[in-house]
Amino acid sequence: MGVEANAQVNRNFNKRFVLLNDTIQRKIDVNIDSKLFTTFCYADTIEKPFLFPIYASNGFSITRGFPLNPQPNDPTDHPHHIGLWFNYENVNGLDFWNNSYAIESEKKKNYGWIQVQKILSTKSGKLASIEYAANWTDQQKKVLLEEITDLNFSTNGSNRIIDRFTKLIAKEDISLNDSKDGLLGLRVAHELELPITETKAYKDGNGNTTYVQATRDSSVTGNYITSDGKQGDAAWGTRGIWCMLYGKLGGDSISIVIIDHPKNPGYPTYWHARNYGLFAANPLGQKIFSNGKTALNFKLHKGQSVIFRYRIVIASGRTPLPHSDIEQLVKRFALLK
Repeated sequence: MGVEANAQVNRNFNKRFVLLNDTIQRKIDVNIDSKLFTTFCYADTIEKPFLFPIYASNGFSITRGFPLNPQPNDPTDHPHHIGLWFNYENVNGLDFWNNSYAIESEKKKNYGWIQVQKILSTKSGKLASIEYAANWTDQQKKVLLEEITDLNFSTNGSNRIIDRFTKLIAKEDISLNDSKDGLLGLRVAHELELPITETKAYKDGNGNTTYVQATRDSSVTGNYITSDGKQGDAAWGTRGIWCMLYGKLGGDSISIVIIDHPKNPGYPTYWHARNYGLFAANPLGQKIFSNGKTALNFKLHKGQSVIFRYRIVIASGRTPLPHSDIEQLVKRFALLK
């Protein structure tokens, strides 16, 4: 497995929103057997770092192409959903989650930005890794949080695994009040969405409304199941140690499992798992997901820190990943850090 730095990757945004014919400077490729697994993109021109694209072992991308590399039938909602990322909707009132090129300039003051300051280390081999330092800032570059993230990449047969360990250090008193949009997010390929029967409106914390269209083609085959047995749309807003999204892609059954860690705040996490392809773990939105029965309103005093740990498993084969295999992956992950 190799980690390779490259010069740039094309960024061609759909004309429906805006056309930005520039490039992403600064990226790191992660290869398995000389084939691309994923790319860590950390351009100053985009509002957060992320992994994009992410490939299953059968060579097909599990991530939506839009807005960086639109594919046929890609939905164009939520342009801030790019690959796999980590941020939050409410950090001292600033929205880091929903920030994108689509936000009007006069509203940008309400949104935060995450910029990588330094790549601390990279490692190739059976276990590849990228460690980086980033700052969570307002639009005036005032630092609210310092982030240290360690991304570990491994394989086990046809399974590809990403382990993410993120430490957030408060540079001032920080409130992460309960919000719907967070914390670890993945936007999946169109084929892995769940069939949507009717167009629906979704509103974010700033009052912006996004309309998601009903499914118009038969390639959509996804379904959710959680460790507590919740399936389909019923997985949204429920808690579980893990959640799996599975469907057909490239002729294979693709399974994507996000696993929570027992040391994480709010464990077991709530699943912000939408049928239109957003697959997110959000332990900090308890008030929303529990309909007001509980609230977390997580806080850090200046100098305090917290670590969030997540495992993402991407499996391909004839059938979805068995629950017994998932439980083994859960047990092994719980022993880490």
